[in-house]
Amino acid sequence: MPCAVSLVRYGVCVVPWCDGRDGMYGWIWRHLPGNAWVKALLSLVLVVAVVYVLFQYVFPWAEPLLPFNDVTVDNQ
Repeated sequence: MPCAVSLVRYGVCVVPWCDGRDGMYGWIWRHLPGNAWVKALLSLVLVVAVVYVLFQYVFPWAEPLLPFNDVTVDNQ
């Protein structure tokens, strides 16, 4: 893959692991403070917070925009 190697020199990577990066979750894990147990607890808190925000704010906002009640079933 000479193209990918030449792009890495300029800070651009075709695949996320070709220059040693491991993506978004690895970035979050590296930037959380503490040892592995603290990081795991903080990760769990972050997941719970994201799920809470989705269910309390995002999904109720998006529900009227989605066609769940437009059912087309024939009377038989």
